[in-house]
Amino acid sequence: MTLLPEIQLWEREVVARVPISMAPPLRRVNSYVLRGEEGITIIDPGPRTDETIGEWRAAWQELGITPRDITQIVLTHHHPDHYGLAGYLQEVTGAVIHMSPRAYEETRLMWGKDSRMHEALPELFRRHGMPESWCGQLPGHLNGFIAQVTPAPEVTFLREGEPIWMGGRAWLPIETAGHAPGHLSFYDAGHKLMFCGDAVLPQISPNVSFLPGSDPQPLQSFLDSLVKLSAYEVVTAYPGHRNPFDYFAERIRLLLEHHEERLLRIEGLLRERPQTAFDVCSTLFGTELGIHQMRFAMSETLAHLVELVRQGRAEEQSFGDRDNEVIRFAPV
Repeated sequence: MTLLPEIQLWEREVVARVPISMAPPLRRVNSYVLRGEEGITIIDPGPRTDETIGEWRAAWQELGITPRDITQIVLTHHHPDHYGLAGYLQEVTGAVIHMSPRAYEETRLMWGKDSRMHEALPELFRRHGMPESWCGQLPGHLNGFIAQVTPAPEVTFLREGEPIWMGGRAWLPIETAGHAPGHLSFYDAGHKLMFCGDAVLPQISPNVSFLPGSDPQPLQSFLDSLVKLSAYEVVTAYPGHRNPFDYFAERIRLLLEHHEERLLRIEGLLRERPQTAFDVCSTLFGTELGIHQMRFAMSETLAHLVELVRQGRAEEQSFGDRDNEVIRFAPV
């Protein structure tokens, strides 16, 4: 099997970007391979599928490394397209797996043996107006990710402010939230480089989702995280998707503006009439979506509505009895 697409090298071949296949619409997640005295580090190996396992075998051959050269796998966050292969590769390589304690909690919430997300998320969406034609698809959709994250790795916790050596350099972990609780970016102060995962993406806005049992104020967390990251001078940012970019500060400014514009638009919709989250979601994103994109759209809509409530710009109104409660949002 040939690697698709080609491996790209930077920084005197210390860093290689290996695009790994994932489901549409993104299609590729950026994995990074760093070579240093401490051994080979992989950042975000991608989801587990037969295709991605083949891609990694081809990548190792092209890079001239063997699985046993890989000493550590570093995870920016818990989403399957970044975390999924970690356990499998740990079995193959013997590598140490690093992630933040908060990100590890999210793996248990989403796919742990006691997880009830496949029940809790449809129930949340029903209360917020989503029809059963959508809610009924969610359990199977969510359970479909289990194969992509199995087996679960044994994890060594990596905490903010405790440098980690990758590629022969010390990288500073920076913990943020919003897109994913416990998300870690990694900063090389000497060269002003940042592995930013999905905290800042060059062309699209990272999804910000309200999920039961997770961050109760994800949009506030995301906006605060963007401000936090803006304090770092970055010459080149290596994102989780699309190409590395050199306009890190400008991109943060645009993302902050985007979310304030989204809040203003939703506030305007609520002034027309009280609406459920699904009403708002349908206006913002339409309904010509697959279940994966609809889940993201609904969760992001809820994140913005919850933020409007937090800011005192909207309020929740409950209708129906306890077993059939429907929540609408109205302007204050």
